[in-house]
Amino acid sequence: MRPASPAISDTIAAIGLAIGGAMGLVGTFVESASLRETLWTIDGVALVVATALLTMKYQRLGNDCVAAGFLTFLAGESLLLVGNAAGLEASVPSYVGGISLWAAALVMVSAPKTFALWMRLTAVVAAVLFVVSVGLILWGAPLLPTSAPLPAAGYPFLVLTFIGWIWTLLKPDR
Repeated sequence: MRPASPAISDTIAAIGLAIGGAMGLVGTFVESASLRETLWTIDGVALVVATALLTMKYQRLGNDCVAAGFLTFLAGESLLLVGNAAGLEASVPSYVGGISLWAAALVMVSAPKTFALWMRLTAVVAAVLFVVSVGLILWGAPLLPTSAPLPAAGYPFLVLTFIGWIWTLLKPDR
């Protein structure tokens, strides 16, 4: 017997997470503002689509905390999209709101034992790094979305979490 194929919505969500993770990371390191804004816009739309589908999936499964986490991530990503075209400096207020919601979302998705431990740990590390970044910005540190070490140190942990979610979505049922 052949293993069941993932649902089309799971495949679309996995593609959205992959596009979002890749474009987001690449956008962080490009010098051109217009290219960065383009990559981050693609990233943002892909992640909104993915997290909308994941919200529906986990709500149907009765996993309210995970569903609410993905919905919260969608709200945070929407805030990031709003500020994107304004440029790095002007986007900081919406960026702070967006990564604050990302942090909350990552904790909400990771609180139940829905995903493997390593995914939950990478999500929590990303969340902590984003919360520290938010605190620094709110207390006057001149950080931009591309600043290193923070907030940039959180992005690889976020993308590792996405990779885990993609694997979970696409793995054959056993």
